Formats: sequence, structure tokens, C-alpha cells
Amino acid sequence: MRMISVAIAGASGYAGGEIVRLLLGHPDMSVGALAAGSNAGTRLGVIHPHLTPLADRVLVETTPETLAGHQVVFLALPHGASATIVDQLADDVIVIDCGADFRLADAQQWQRFYGSSHAGTWPYGLPELPLPRGHKGREALSGARRIAVPGCYPTACTIALGPGFAGGVLEAADVVIVAASGTSGAGKSLKPHLLGSETMSSMSPYGVGGNHRHTPEIEQNLSAAAAQPVTVSFTPTLAPMPRGILATCTARVKPGVSAATVRAAWEAAYRDEPFVHLLPQGQWPRTADVLGSNNVHLQVALDERTGRVVAVAAVDNLTKGTAGAAVQCANLALGLPETTGLPTVGVAP
Repeated sequence: MRMISVAIAGASGYAGGEIVRLLLGHPDMSVGALAAGSNAGTRLGVIHPHLTPLADRVLVETTPETLAGHQVVFLALPHGASATIVDQLADDVIVIDCGADFRLADAQQWQRFYGSSHAGTWPYGLPELPLPRGHKGREALSGARRIAVPGCYPTACTIALGPGFAGGVLEAADVVIVAASGTSGAGKSLKPHLLGSETMSSMSPYGVGGNHRHTPEIEQNLSAAAAQPVTVSFTPTLAPMPRGILATCTARVKPGVSAATVRAAWEAAYRDEPFVHLLPQGQWPRTADVLGSNNVHLQVALDERTGRVVAVAAVDNLTKGTAGAAVQCANLALGLPETTGLPTVGVAP
């Protein structure tokens, strides 16, 4: 089979570097142009020393010309930067956007949380998204030429609670999520509050009070699963680790629903999913166990005293939370096996 040529815009960032890492192990894709912004002209090995096979590759400027001529283009750019690039790429090119530009269907929500004009809506790149009547999110991705990769928090939170809404066992109101993320989720730009001396041995909340930009995306996904509006109180926290998300998600169970019914809904939703692993009862997810993999580790329990389901999911925010999802979506768009080139084994200790 002829190798599929791929370009990565934003290759100097964490997400872009993770895409390159995964593509170096992909049997059907070859890495073409590696584009960047302010780091253009720099050797890749200076920015990402761990990417040894391409260390001498020089980063080029991010322009439509440098991205042209590739069958797949991954965009790992800041929010708001993808739309102008996409408009100048050929319609037959598969474009996988890791930014937020095309995730939301509601233009008013975009304007409220991002403060700019809405660029449009693309097929949403969460293949495992549980939908009513047994449908899944991957049904819109096969053969697609434009795909919006989910945010890292929405990936964990949606996979955690989606089966309960799609299976009709959860109430649509009073959903509460508290999630912890490693510092790489904030990107590679220097920020004083992300210095090692500020984050080591410390946790802190941010985006409190419904202000985090991933809130409408989580609500959009869970509403699709429930086939009715779902409201979410979402509080993210910053954890002293470079990678990983641990999302603790709770929602009210409908009257008369038992713990066995809850467990059965989650088992049915993910029984055939290669990357989502519902752990044996009593075993709870840890971020360390998904490090470097495209896996989601998941556990669910019913707090019968309060009538709430507690679902906990762990993902690597740079792999399944971003770059792994991007490659997974590209596989589906190209008609390749969905798991091609994606690691299903973590790194330990």
C-alpha cells in the first residue's frame, strides 16, 4: 500500500509533538511537512529531543503552501487559528483539527466562551461517544474530510457519563464534574503559574463558576447522548504532573434504577471498544496506568444513599485526549482499521 503523506501544523507544541510521535509508529502514514509559528527555522530535535528519527528535520512556516500536497493535515494550533488555514486547503484533503474552532454546534455558545465569530461545525471526533439506540459517534467519521478533535476534558467526561444518558438511567439535571489535569494541558507557552516551583506539591482550581471553555462542549456531548438538554457544573483543577486527566463525574440516577442496571449500561456501551476499558468492580482508574496510551480507564458505581452515579475516567490528555484521538479519527476517515498505529499499552512505572 502506498504511504499516506501527512503534514502537522503546530509541530513544536505538546500536541503536535505527540502527533509526530504516534505517526512515527504508524505503518501507513509518512510524516511530511512539520510546520510551526515562532519556532519555524528550528530543528525539531531542539524542540522535541525525544523525536530522534526526525531530529534533523527543520520546522517550516505554517502556510497553506507548506501544508499543500499532503493527503492528511493535522492542525495543532491555538484556538481561532485553524479557520483561516482551512479555507485555503483543498476540499479533498483530510483535515483533523485539534483546536476548538469547529467543535461547537451552537454559535452563541462559541461567542460566549471564546469571544470571537463562530467558524462553523465539523463532524465531532469522538468515535466512542454513546448515542441513543446503540449508535456511536464514529458513524459520522468514516470518509469525512473535516473532523474536529474533542477537548481533553470533554473526552474523559463524556466517556465517563455518556452510557448513563444514552442508556436512560441518569437525570439530565444536576450533573457535577471535578477533573484534575496535568500541566501540559495548558500548552507549551511559558506561564508563571505553570513554573515548576508553582506547581510542585500543589493543586489548584481554575475556570471556577462555569467559566471553563470546555463546559459547553461537555454539555453538547451529554445532551446528544441523552437526546435532551443536559446541564453540567464543571470545575477543573491543576495537578502537579505533566500528563493525565482524572475526571470524577456524578449525576442523579433515575428512580428505581439499581446498581446492577447502572453497571450493565456501561458494560453494554463499551463492550466492543478497543480503547475504553471498564475496570473490574472495586478497581479505580489511575492516570499512571494510561500514560502514553490511547486508552481510557473507567469505573462506575452507584451511591445508593444519595442516589448518584459516580463515574471516574483516566486518560492521557496528550494521547487519547488529543493526538491519539486525532490519529484515530484520521484512520476512520481513510478507511483504515481504527486502532492502526495507536498504543494500547501504557508506560510504567
